[in-house]
Amino acid sequence: MAINTVPPLIAAQLNYLLSNSPLPINVEQMWSGSKHHGLLDRFTLVIPFCLDYIRWDVIYNALYPLAAPDIIFGPEDESFRPYHVGGGDGDLKSPRKSLSDWNCKDPTWLLSLILELRELYMTYQRKRVGEVDDERLKFELSTIVPREGIEMYMRSGIEKTEEVKFAVPLLGVDINKMVTGCPWRHQQKIFLEVIFPVGRKYRHAPSTPRLKLVASPELKALFSTEDFRLPPWLDDMCMAEYLPILEGLLQSQIVDAVSSIDVRRKFIVALAPLFGRPVEADPVFCRKVAFLTSSGVFTFLVHFSLPLQFPKQQPVLMLQSSQHFNPSGAPIKSPVITEFPWSSTWESSEMAERFFDFLVEECLNFKKYCNESLLQQR
Repeated sequence: MAINTVPPLIAAQLNYLLSNSPLPINVEQMWSGSKHHGLLDRFTLVIPFCLDYIRWDVIYNALYPLAAPDIIFGPEDESFRPYHVGGGDGDLKSPRKSLSDWNCKDPTWLLSLILELRELYMTYQRKRVGEVDDERLKFELSTIVPREGIEMYMRSGIEKTEEVKFAVPLLGVDINKMVTGCPWRHQQKIFLEVIFPVGRKYRHAPSTPRLKLVASPELKALFSTEDFRLPPWLDDMCMAEYLPILEGLLQSQIVDAVSSIDVRRKFIVALAPLFGRPVEADPVFCRKVAFLTSSGVFTFLVHFSLPLQFPKQQPVLMLQSSQHFNPSGAPIKSPVITEFPWSSTWESSEMAERFFDFLVEECLNFKKYCNESLLQQR
């Protein structure tokens, strides 16, 4: 973002939003509202909602930076009227009040407005879902009322059939606090995406939902939702029955995933007496480590990549020469090595010793590979 072309008061509001939002809100595009001054005074915000994104245009006027911005919602939300949803006199702070009392010199104001509008958008979507003429859906809604944080969204598809999507937050534990030295800026959460088909086409058919476990990309460093097998959704089951079963399984696997960090760390510690101090390492999740070692005058790096399921799944090796380079100037690397002595039942010290013995011979093969690569370049 070329911040020098954004009016200072607007830039302060936007920078505060991007740096302090509890949600990963991003700017998709910025543009100027005038052909004359060229100042970037309007932009599109991409806001997470119900495991997807909504896009709202924020329209300032660079010539009147003290004025509050206009917010333009997506074309699919023409019926969203936030000033008529709640916003009564008893509300502590409604968007109408936020806009009428707009303080351009307070950089927190835009973020507060966007978060308030998002809350009202949640209320709007919940109201839409509640009005759907589908008995199964109404029953599901009645069973999940006590759960907090559920987001829902109704969307229309081809031939005017409709789907209702629920984003159900799972587990009442703080995953960030479970990981020592947690690097995540945002709170890591796992959701169950539940999609119910509704409408005429499905009125006389059982409303069996589509299910998917969803988490932020950052969580993949600790736990893979793709590898998690969802329990079956039995006939006549509802979300209130399914969720406790799912959360019990998920809780157990998250605890195991956190414990696996210490197992991987113990293995890395066992490598150090044989390979020396690591030159690169993942200190939090212990998924990667690299050592600089040598055989005679041949110096090279040994890269270890440890899977989440270590030691049930074996690590992967890759060797990198510090003396041989390709025509682009990049160091020559070996193909990924997966064939070596391995047993998940060995102690960490024995695993390290077996790797060391394996690499005593493998490094000679790698040196030969590097020399042949140089000959082919001539």
